[in-house]
Amino acid sequence: MTRSSFTKRTFLLGLGAAAGWFGAKKYQAKTPTMSGTASLQPSRAPQTINDASGLSQTPVAKHIVITQDGRDTLLAELRAEFKAAKAAKRPVAIAAARHTMGGQSIPRNGTAYTFQLDRPTIDLDSAASTYRTSAGTRWSDIIAHLDRRGFAPKVMQSNNDFGVGATFCVNAHGWPVTHSGMGSTVRQIRLLLADGDLITCSRSENTEAFNLAMGGYGLTGVVVDMDVEMVPNSLLVPTFTALPGKGFGTAFTAELAKDPVIQMGYGRLNVDREGFFDHGLMITYRPAADQSDIPAVGGSGFISKASKPLFRRQLGNEPVKELRWWVETELATRVAAGNVSRNSLLNEPVVTLDDGDPARTDILHEYFVAPDRFAEFVTLCKRVIPASYQELLNITLRYVDTDRQSVLAYATGPRIACVMLFSQEMTARAEADMARMTRALIEATLSIGGSYYLPYRLHASGDQFERSYLRAAEFAALKRRYDPQLLFRNKLWDSYLKHL
Repeated sequence: MTRSSFTKRTFLLGLGAAAGWFGAKKYQAKTPTMSGTASLQPSRAPQTINDASGLSQTPVAKHIVITQDGRDTLLAELRAEFKAAKAAKRPVAIAAARHTMGGQSIPRNGTAYTFQLDRPTIDLDSAASTYRTSAGTRWSDIIAHLDRRGFAPKVMQSNNDFGVGATFCVNAHGWPVTHSGMGSTVRQIRLLLADGDLITCSRSENTEAFNLAMGGYGLTGVVVDMDVEMVPNSLLVPTFTALPGKGFGTAFTAELAKDPVIQMGYGRLNVDREGFFDHGLMITYRPAADQSDIPAVGGSGFISKASKPLFRRQLGNEPVKELRWWVETELATRVAAGNVSRNSLLNEPVVTLDDGDPARTDILHEYFVAPDRFAEFVTLCKRVIPASYQELLNITLRYVDTDRQSVLAYATGPRIACVMLFSQEMTARAEADMARMTRALIEATLSIGGSYYLPYRLHASGDQFERSYLRAAEFAALKRRYDPQLLFRNKLWDSYLKHL
């Protein structure tokens, strides 16, 4: 796998050149700047909302920012707004960081809520191994709070910028293994329905509403707070394994089955066009022998920081793509082989998603395929992606177990989750090219029994959506029963579900 033309000196020279180009810019979701101390405060920003794609600018009637964790006051104000919105026939949608990419968190000409809590409440129950918190709490706050008490999230997204309730509503997964989506670790939620009723939902109480809200994109009601499982924080040591790209799916699942002490794991494939997806790297984390001195939670490690300047230089630059692969497969295995805490691995912001260019944007795709069909998926991607006009910068591979609960389940069996990041020009032509490639990738994935993820650009055809989510019509019917006036709406509903 090692490219003989790359040495440590080459890496350092390339790193220095790239650092001047990338600078110290940080990722910011493309949403309005908001501030305030009231529990509910209308935004003074222009009455449009965007999301992380930068391509979803949408008019809204009201934008209300929730800054305080005052639950009784919040409930009263939400109920009053629901009543006013229904009278005005205005839709309502709730969001936190608004990292979706296709208007899934935006109500056209409606009331948009943004959770931006100043001091969220997080209550631990060590005996039950759970914590209770507002749905608007960010993972960065949860990690910091749990870390001080020796605990860590059981499952969360791979970055800490998102709201915990939003993670539940898209049922996002992470790279702790061998779990299903984050919803599988939620014990119960309190859900505010369109009629103002507040109900407690769990696997034994109001189960139907619980399964509808998990991965339901806020279309059932507003998750007010939730009880979520946690695990002891631990010191982990990584293992790096190089392998052929097509062999990753079966090798990863075999490794997880063989060694149940593995706590976290993921993979990468190379993205340079010469050997596109030919090479893979599997990274697994096991508990260190000595757990007596776990350091306080930190952030990005050396390799993460060193890779960032290279990330954007990959754009249209095949040698830099090869250099980045060398950094991950050669340098990282030597430099990043030390112990690291579970919380520090999870405590990573989305800084590498900063496009730094107003003419371009980052677009995520995600596909779920059975491990024994992963080699077929690689073959299909090799046919579709290099021939497109799109620039793939990264692919990360994770394991997701079967989702037996959510109505809109994306993992109906054990799956390899394939997360791709593309850099796209913000032009009509580029958008059309992206839509064309996306539909081709979805069709290819469906042909091998896989599915795609819903939080990103809504380029799938209606038929592809229904073939990926076989219970979509059931979801729409149940949503109408809980919300007969269709108060909770977003572009996902308008695009795929309202006609079912």
